[in-house]
Amino acid sequence: MTDRQQTYGQRNPGIPGRDELPGLLQDCLAGRRSAQKTLYEAYAPFVLGIIKRYLYNQAGADEILNDAFFRIFTRIDQYAFKGSFEGWMRKIVINLVTDHLRQNIKHERIIHDKVEEYNVYVDDSVSKLSYKELLALIHQLPDTQKAVFNLYVFEDCSHKEIGEYLSITENNSRWYLNDARKRLKEKINNNM
Repeated sequence: MTDRQQTYGQRNPGIPGRDELPGLLQDCLAGRRSAQKTLYEAYAPFVLGIIKRYLYNQAGADEILNDAFFRIFTRIDQYAFKGSFEGWMRKIVINLVTDHLRQNIKHERIIHDKVEEYNVYVDDSVSKLSYKELLALIHQLPDTQKAVFNLYVFEDCSHKEIGEYLSITENNSRWYLNDARKRLKEKINNNM
């Protein structure tokens, strides 16, 4: 199993199966602390993995982790068993992370009306990087580029959705993504 699979969203043995999840969620809804603890212990690595793609510092990640589970527990009645529970939690976590980034990113007041599309070709050197090395390079990006890159690549968000999350225009989202790709290519080439 790769580092990414261990850290990012792979089922661990403590995650309840489909048959057990409705009962566990009902117990959480009823306020049973033991059920909340079970849910937290089962899904905290999954949730923290999402958060750490955006935030490098542990204190900020822990704060958002706690906020995420508070929101999950207080809104668990809104989960309608349509789609995966992990997907429902992911949406909550992404909203919290982007709220945090929106508050903490110093937005450049530059409006990028014309966005040049860059076809960034990264040779085989990227395949020689471990997931942790690649993640460390992504964390070296400026906050806005990092957020746009993560939302686009890992969360499969459109530029319109990214713009809504971060309060930037679609063109700015495209510009930040292209800039992130260029910077990553430079960092990868410099590391090889």
